[in-house]
Parts: sequence; structure tokens; C-alpha cells
Amino acid sequence: MNRLDPEILDYYNNEVVRMMIEKYCLEPMQAFKLFAESKTHEMLENTAYGMTEFGAAAIFEIWECEKITGDPRSSIYIRGE
Repeated sequence: MNRLDPEILDYYNNEVVRMMIEKYCLEPMQAFKLFAESKTHEMLENTAYGMTEFGAAAIFEIWECEKITGDPRSSIYIRGE
């Protein structure tokens, strides 16, 4: 697995966690743990998936789709509709 540059990953972590805190009133560590343990985060870390083509808001939406459906691939961003 080719891993995403740590600085880029930190950017996405910070932005997505901030959105999770704002929308779901989570504690920062709780939000980070939920995101870091998600399939969305796993896909983001692996450069083969090309997730950095999406902005942080799209990554947040992909994470939300995973939260609801159990599969980040249900997101409109990944399905391409």
C-alpha cells in the first residue's frame, strides 16, 4: 500500500474531525477515533484509491455515507452519479 503523505493526511484529519465535531457535537478525541477507524480513512490513507481528488467536505460526506450504510462506496462521490 502506498501511504498518503503525513502532512496531507493531517490536513484531512483536522478538517473532517472539525466537521464531525460541529455537526454531531462529538468530543475531539471521539471524533478522531471514529474517523481514524473508518473504512473511509483507510481508503484515504491508500494513495491507490485517489481520495485526495476530493476536498475535505467530500471526504466528510463519504464518511457520513459509511456511517449510515456501512460502506463508503455508497457515496455519490465514489459512485460518480
